[in-house]
Amino acid sequence: MTNTSLSLYHIVRKSSLVENAPLLIMLHGYGSDENDLFSFASELPEELFIISVRAPYSLQPYGNAWYAINFDAIQGKWSDNEQAKESRDLIADFVDEAIDKYPVNKNNVSLLGFSQGTILSYAVALTYPEKIRNVVALSGYINKDIIPENITTKDYSHLDFYCSHGSVDQVIPVEWARQTPPFLSSLNIKLIYSEFPVGHGVAPQNFYELKEWLLQRIQ
Repeated sequence: MTNTSLSLYHIVRKSSLVENAPLLIMLHGYGSDENDLFSFASELPEELFIISVRAPYSLQPYGNAWYAINFDAIQGKWSDNEQAKESRDLIADFVDEAIDKYPVNKNNVSLLGFSQGTILSYAVALTYPEKIRNVVALSGYINKDIIPENITTKDYSHLDFYCSHGSVDQVIPVEWARQTPPFLSSLNIKLIYSEFPVGHGVAPQNFYELKEWLLQRIQ
C-alpha cells in the first residue's frame, strides 16, 4: 500500500490491530529509498503498523537523501546541516500526519533508521521527545549540530534506544557510534548498544536482536 497524500511519500504495512496500533516509521539511508528497510517489515511483529518513508531529495541517477553530503576535495566530506534540520522537522510533522490518518497509538511511536536515517532519528527524538517513544538506530551517530542547544533542560526519561553498529564500518566509523551511549546516558535515556563484526549493514543476529527488543516495547 502506497500513499502520496501526506507530506512525504511512503509505503505501509497495516497492523493486525484495527485501532490503536503501535506505529513504526522507517527512515532509509543516503542514496536508498522506502523499499530498502521495508524488506524487514514481513519479519517484524504483526501488531506494528509500519510506514516506510522516502526522503525528500532525489539523487542522480537514482535514490534519495534526507540532506546533501558534499564530497569536496579541499573541505573533505561534509553534511548540509540546514537541509538536515529541515528534514528533521519534516519527519516530526509527518509523525503528526500519520497519527491523524492511520489507526495508530500516538503514545507508542517508534523510529527505525539506518545510516543517514539514524542520524535523523536521533535528531527527531532529541528535538521532539514528546512525539517519540522508541528508536532503533542502526549504523549511525548523533550529529550535535542538528539537535537543540538546550538539550539538558528537556525531559527524555521516557525514551528508549536500541543502537547498533558494525565494528568494521567503512562509511561511518565505529568510534563515532561509541560516543552515543555516554551521551544518551547523560540525558537519562535508556539504551542498549551492540556491535557486530560487519561493515555498513545489518547482520542477521543484529536484526534478531532489534526484533526482540521491539517486541518487548510495543505491548
